[in-house]
Amino acid sequence: MTARRIGTRQEWLAARTTLLEAEKELTRNSDALTQQRQELPSVPIDRACRFDTDEGTASLEDLFRGRSQLLIYHFMYGPDDHAGCPSCSMIADGFNGFTVYLARHDVMLWAVSRAPLAKLEAYKQRMGWTFLWASSHPSDVNADFNVFFTEDQQGEGIDNNYRREPVTEWRAGKVGGGESTETKFAAMCGTDTATYHRDRPGLSAFAREDDAFYHTYSTYARDVDAIWGMYQWLDRTPKGRNETGGVWWRRHDEYGAASK
Repeated sequence: MTARRIGTRQEWLAARTTLLEAEKELTRNSDALTQQRQELPSVPIDRACRFDTDEGTASLEDLFRGRSQLLIYHFMYGPDDHAGCPSCSMIADGFNGFTVYLARHDVMLWAVSRAPLAKLEAYKQRMGWTFLWASSHPSDVNADFNVFFTEDQQGEGIDNNYRREPVTEWRAGKVGGGESTETKFAAMCGTDTATYHRDRPGLSAFAREDDAFYHTYSTYARDVDAIWGMYQWLDRTPKGRNETGGVWWRRHDEYGAASK
């Protein structure tokens, strides 16, 4: 964070007006990027994708539920984890309330994880969420869309977010005592660091035209920040994200009453 600069209202207004121009330019650039996303080639889905849902086994077609567009949030929750990723949980807190609006706009939104459906349902109830959540446990969907990697792949180095990772630790931040962010989150999920880090977060988009289905977009790693609602609010505060101390968040039911 930059040092606080004290000024008059007139000085603030002049600086704010200058910043406004930069914000408008960012908005225009964001609009242009959105157009580029929509112009990406659509890739036909040529293999079966199977999921477990609360209504039984489902195909990718079933997840559309009659809509022409589908969004999948790749939620980090492995089969052996005791709880979902804290970061993914915070992101899910943000989108839990607006899935109904997407559905009314011809878009279905699902979270998908490798953990068995029973674990997902229990965690969903604990968190008080209502969004649709499917298990990809019956298939290789997560590997197909680059959000799961094997132990062998970890050792060799993996391609994530369209770039080669030279090391396995993808979050560089540290917490007290030199403990890595990865290790802290792994412990919060009841697993070890390497196992935790084989699953990755991401967002994928799909389209349906008649009986044909297409993959249209995927993004991973820090590019998921754009849909992390809490960050958008913090970015507008005086101290910003203020993450120099490492991991500071936890699941929403793990805060004490004093935080409310």
